[in-house]
Amino acid sequence: MKRWLLILSLGLACSKPPPAVGSSPMTTAQDTLATSQGPVEIVPIHHETLLLRVAGKAIYLDPIKDGTYDALPKATHIFLTDIHSDHLDPSTIERLRTPTTVLIGPQAVADKLQGVTVIRNGESRSLDGFTVDAVPMYNLQRGPAPGELFHDKGRGNGYVFTFGDKRVYVSGDTECTPEMRELKNIDVAFLCMNLPYTMPPAEAAECVKAFRPAVVYPYHFRGSDPNELKNSVGAASEVRVRTWY
Repeated sequence: MKRWLLILSLGLACSKPPPAVGSSPMTTAQDTLATSQGPVEIVPIHHETLLLRVAGKAIYLDPIKDGTYDALPKATHIFLTDIHSDHLDPSTIERLRTPTTVLIGPQAVADKLQGVTVIRNGESRSLDGFTVDAVPMYNLQRGPAPGELFHDKGRGNGYVFTFGDKRVYVSGDTECTPEMRELKNIDVAFLCMNLPYTMPPAEAAECVKAFRPAVVYPYHFRGSDPNELKNSVGAASEVRVRTWY
């Protein structure tokens, strides 16, 4: 009798209910966003490389070789934002893609990589149960030399994904542009913030206060302190600092 009671007690101890969708993060590297389409798992990988898993789909953003992919699925979709090497890495794309993987990016990316479906700033696509809008990502003032910019308007894409009733924004490399300030109804935003290529945390905080996403993940922040964004935003948005490096 005592043996059965022991087995029963161990079984109860190991049968904790799973966290509710939309509850606190399951780990520091993976969060879940509740949507009317089902849960979206958010997996930070490295720098600006990100995986969104929803309804059997594995959607990668800018996969590069510095990430760890051994325990992750092959890509159903790969979205590329720009032509710089920390966003466009053909060898990693080949590692993750299958014959049915959909590659999407701006024309500048398609000029360097075969098989890319082009989406330009301001255009939308419906893809396998979700939609995506391409939004501008560019520098307003910062560049390698006077009169030059690191990212020209129209060359690269940020993306707004719509999964059921939720919207997820991925900024790409950008400063606090008018287009970002005017975004509406963003539930989760991935926001870059590193100098000299994009913007510092204080400038990112200005944009957050303008378009007020429910949750912000600082990413692409090498050399910056993501907690500075968290402290600057205050009550405007929830800032989730995760491990990207």
